[in-house]
Amino acid sequence: MAVKIKLQRLGKIRAPYYRIIVADARTRRDGKAIETIGRYHPKEEPSFIQVDSERAQYWLGVGAQPTEPVQRILEVTGDWQKHKGLPGAEGTLKAAEPKPTKQELFNKALAEAGEEPSTEATTQKKKQPKKSTKAEKPEQAEAAATEEKAEAKPEEAESAEDKA
Repeated sequence: MAVKIKLQRLGKIRAPYYRIIVADARTRRDGKAIETIGRYHPKEEPSFIQVDSERAQYWLGVGAQPTEPVQRILEVTGDWQKHKGLPGAEGTLKAAEPKPTKQELFNKALAEAGEEPSTEATTQKKKQPKKSTKAEKPEQAEAAATEEKAEAKPEEAESAEDKA
């Protein structure tokens, strides 16, 4: 059985991304794969390339033939040179710069505005528990009414002191 290492297209129109797969040479482009050994996203800057080097070396060693685009990807990662015994096995893969977190961006914007964050991130208020069964409602209503009366009396005393 002739085995090829090829690209399997995924994604939407004008937004492609690919899996690097090992498949029988007779299968169609998006057909069944024997194994997935990597990913390739050409639209990102720089292009995202991830290849499982160990599995790529295994499949190249047992005779799998890469298609031309896959061979170029393997040259960038250095796997093709490693397989052929050529110099430059470290590859020329460019890594994307790590993106700053939202918190870092927020603090940077505040620093540029000349302000310091007044508080830490706010949390949402907890939802109040839903009302329980009807049997408990009269008891709760009585308890709430007594609490309101108890709270109202100290407030009346304070307001009387303020007036004096």
